[in-house]
Amino acid sequence: MTKARRRLSGLILCAACVALSSACVQKMASQPHERPLQASAFFADGQSARPRVFGTVPSGYTRNNARVEPPQSFDPDAQDLPFPLTREVLERGRARFDIYCAVCHARTGEGDGMIVRRGFSRPPSYHTERLRQAPLGHFFDVETNGYGAMPRYDAQLSVDDRWSIAAYIRALQLSRDATLDDVPADKRAELQSGGQTK
Repeated sequence: MTKARRRLSGLILCAACVALSSACVQKMASQPHERPLQASAFFADGQSARPRVFGTVPSGYTRNNARVEPPQSFDPDAQDLPFPLTREVLERGRARFDIYCAVCHARTGEGDGMIVRRGFSRPPSYHTERLRQAPLGHFFDVETNGYGAMPRYDAQLSVDDRWSIAAYIRALQLSRDATLDDVPADKRAELQSGGQTK
């Protein structure tokens, strides 16, 4: 093979590589999108700027480590919730507790959650006399500002969710020593039958 032919073969090979590699360009950077506040025919209200979906994390939230709403003052010695205690509040508190708290505190509140069993610092049990006597505001304060090895959770949990968790912690404490006499009369039969009656 002559030198000229080798050179020509090399140029053809290079040209083929360039042509093939240009066909593999990803179009991730040029996806369809809307500019801020641009009108949109896609949504019924005609707006491209969408309201934040409940329960999602807004853009910049984790980078700034700050919630969208301004911090609110509270009384760490508060004995009561700032809103009525309902079944929904306790269910919300339980759901948030299971997500954010149970990994350390365990679902029982004993302080032997899964990561504690793997070597993380053990928090005190909610069932100690000191914490059984603590006001609801104490739990809200610890959730908001952190305490000891526990980080603050004001960026992850809304104000209402923190109060709901405090209420659920109190329910956990009360349930530990509860007897059948503590259950309303109209609910006792359901408990005694294993929840089969309504």
